[in-house]
Amino acid sequence: MTNLARTNLARLLAAAGLALSAAAIAGPGPAEAKGCIKGAVVGGLAGKAVGHGKAGAAAGCAVGHHNANKAPKGGSGQAQAPN
Repeated sequence: MTNLARTNLARLLAAAGLALSAAAIAGPGPAEAKGCIKGAVVGGLAGKAVGHGKAGAAAGCAVGHHNANKAPKGGSGQAQAPN
């Protein structure tokens, strides 16, 4: 492993650790971080490919959190009574 690769890996791990710490501190419970961790990992890897890993992780967290909190599509929003 080259020195540059180690540096990039260290930066990626530091960004992931920072995202995990921020998610743990910011939310009152684990439900608040729903989707953020997965999105941050994917966004961080995609951002790293173009040289913006931290920005990619932040954007991935926001998108993942948004997608996890979307209301399910279909239906009228009211439960049907059982027969």
